[in-house]
Amino acid sequence: MQSFDEFKISNQLRYAITDLGYTNPTPIQSQAFPVISSGKDVLGIAQTGTGKTFAYMLPILQGFSFSKEKYPRVLILVPTRELVTQAVEDIKKFSTYLNIRVTGVYGGTNINTQKAVLEEGQDIVVGTPGRLYDLVLSRALRLKSIKKLVIDEVDVMLDLGFRFQLTNLFDLLPTVRQNIMFSATMTEDIEDIMAKFFISTEKISVALSGTPLENIAQSSYAVPNFYTKANLLIHLLQEVKTFKKVLIFVSNKRSADRLFKELQELYNDEICVIHSNKTQNYRMRSIKQFDEGVNRILVTTDVMARGLDLNEISHVINFDTPSFPENYMHRIGRTGRAEKKGESLLFYSEKEMDAKNAIEILMNMEIQQIPFPAGVSISTKLTPEEQPIVNEPNNPTSVNEDERGASFQEKSTKNKKTNQGGSYKRIMKTKYKKPKTRGDKNYNKRK
Repeated sequence: MQSFDEFKISNQLRYAITDLGYTNPTPIQSQAFPVISSGKDVLGIAQTGTGKTFAYMLPILQGFSFSKEKYPRVLILVPTRELVTQAVEDIKKFSTYLNIRVTGVYGGTNINTQKAVLEEGQDIVVGTPGRLYDLVLSRALRLKSIKKLVIDEVDVMLDLGFRFQLTNLFDLLPTVRQNIMFSATMTEDIEDIMAKFFISTEKISVALSGTPLENIAQSSYAVPNFYTKANLLIHLLQEVKTFKKVLIFVSNKRSADRLFKELQELYNDEICVIHSNKTQNYRMRSIKQFDEGVNRILVTTDVMARGLDLNEISHVINFDTPSFPENYMHRIGRTGRAEKKGESLLFYSEKEMDAKNAIEILMNMEIQQIPFPAGVSISTKLTPEEQPIVNEPNNPTSVNEDERGASFQEKSTKNKKTNQGGSYKRIMKTKYKKPKTRGDKNYNKRK
């Protein structure tokens, strides 16, 4: 096992580590230190409680040099005020023997007080996206000196609807910077952010081992499409004594709303749904009602797989097969807690076969397949995403020159001419064109 003694860090950081009682780094800390120290853009996938804050702060603090710079050099984004407070406290502990100024900002408190603190000068600012964006717009927070941007719990942040503020902050930050992002789950939204705003991101994943949980029975159904999956789900949920408390995972918000609509007529008082387009109050109320047993069925998206702390879930149903196999482990981990037995069902279509195989490779086991129930109807109805793309042969979107018909006629030479603005304008434009080099007023005369 690696020790902190093997890390190339300053004595001041070693003293802080000793004071905190740390001896051996966690896997995410060991793997993240050299990569973040190198200056590369990084995505770390790790569960809460694995020491993520120290994983990104240790290399950042090691590379920190004293400066009289007034404006912050490190910006850390977290989704909630509780995490702001926690992160600030942790950073202060890590930097006990360093001369570093750190502050936290978040909504729901007096913004003028936070402006005054920023005016004093800070090295590291931790905050929620909404309040940070407000402070930047009011020019109380200047981002021109930011060298490192850290986004922690990015999956939760996107679920809470902070994508707009995130993308706006990206546009206001210096182009040359290191991006460091940590998450417990991998989602398509995170992939999209990396593709648009990060450069050659290195991924570090220690989220979950592929060892399947022994107290969770796993089964699967081969199902052709969305609406057949909905028919199968309706059939299964009728067994109220068996499916006592059911958590259903879908791949995105559209699927969540579509499935909720299909189930609502039969299970109106038993079902609720949560995803990022729902308000915070709506989500909290739905979770509370599900946890207390008011609702038997909860439909949710992947990003909620980790954030839910719920008890006595009898079944986790993977309505859509997750694109990232690690997310499957996060999903099924919601059942079978506290040494109780749990069950997991996976619905997969032909298009999802590769994703299912990836899950089985990760776990090094095959998920048992259950024969499709005879009484469930196979639907021919398809969602817009499932419908095949039809290229009409008699109405193509673009025509290749080689495919032009016999009736095609080339334009005559005179009809190929384009409007150049008249001979006088062309002559004047050539005579008085802008110089190629700024300030060279005599450039045109020399021509």
